[in-house]
Amino acid sequence: MPDSIESARAPEPVGAYPHARRVGNLLFLSGLGPRVRGSREIPGVTMNAAGEVIDHDIAAQTRSVLTNVRAVLEEAGSSWDRIVDVTVFLTDMRRDFDAFNAVYAEHFTANRPTRTTVEVGALPTPIAVELKVIATLD
Repeated sequence: MPDSIESARAPEPVGAYPHARRVGNLLFLSGLGPRVRGSREIPGVTMNAAGEVIDHDIAAQTRSVLTNVRAVLEEAGSSWDRIVDVTVFLTDMRRDFDAFNAVYAEHFTANRPTRTTVEVGALPTPIAVELKVIATLD
């Protein structure tokens, strides 16, 4: 039976799913965004008075989501250097890919996991990036 992982540091899931599941020596992270645990704060998002997104800073969101990924990995007993695959979801590939890629490259210097990047029409909260990660465990 796979073990569910709930992080005390990563933002709460927005649905009925755990932060990650351990199966054998693999760790499958649920999609993680740049939200801040215990709040509605989303780094890098500017909203108007009606609560609509009017701008976003993909570099700030990318740094935040990478911090959240690291938190789940560490609490599950894995680490950054054990990431083997990353799926990236961007809401605006044309606008954000280059800036996302620059921040991503800063964090993946020694470990270079496989990666797929896709554009999506929307994500469950007003975020512009989400990551789905697979890592190994000892």
